[in-house]
Amino acid sequence: MRKRLGMITPSSNSVLEPVTSAMLADAPGVTAHFSRFRVTEIALDAAALNQFDASAMLPAADLLADAKVDAIAWNGTSASWLGIARDRSLCEAITVRTNVPATTSTLACIDAARALGARRVGLVSPYTDDVQRRIADVWAEEGVAPHAERHLGLRDNFSFAEVAPAAIADMIRAVAAEGADVIVILCTNLDSAAQAASMERELGVAVLDSVAVTLWRSLGLAGGDIRALAQWGRIFQTLPGIK
Repeated sequence: MRKRLGMITPSSNSVLEPVTSAMLADAPGVTAHFSRFRVTEIALDAAALNQFDASAMLPAADLLADAKVDAIAWNGTSASWLGIARDRSLCEAITVRTNVPATTSTLACIDAARALGARRVGLVSPYTDDVQRRIADVWAEEGVAPHAERHLGLRDNFSFAEVAPAAIADMIRAVAAEGADVIVILCTNLDSAAQAASMERELGVAVLDSVAVTLWRSLGLAGGDIRALAQWGRIFQTLPGIK
């Protein structure tokens, strides 16, 4: 049965669309559809935080609903520093407006970590020191406190996509060496999905790329078969735990 997945996308993100589409080449009948709103930087000042106001995001969801999508995802990680309640409220608002089930990258990553029984989460991101500290606090409130972390200190959202896969792999190896049993690459503009499965084989731990995990959760919400994407990592052999 055909499944259409709607993705609300940061305007300066150049990774999630091609990666999601490439992954879905292994899932006949499933297509992804994208709607953008303006996001250019990740920081904790008022201007950067205000980019993620629901008034900017909900119209993008409305446009996706016009395509009769079966699920809608905010394909971004902003609630990881704004607070998880922001994403839960956003999902409720999207569903009320569109009658389509909704999720987000942050909710999907937390769900995935729980579904895999994570005890020592390794957190990898491109973000600045203060954003990374805020993420640790927000995730701890959800009972998923990072055990180890690495970050790059970047603010410009477009620059995240320029980070070499080898640099991301080095950060993954570093948090694995500190005892992480599940590693979350928290950013949908880091190009890491293609190496998640190989890093899992190398390190013996689950590696959760945000783009891949958002697709995992969205496909599950839409009633699709996540197992069709098993080659992309351990998470696609794991059922979602919560809505």
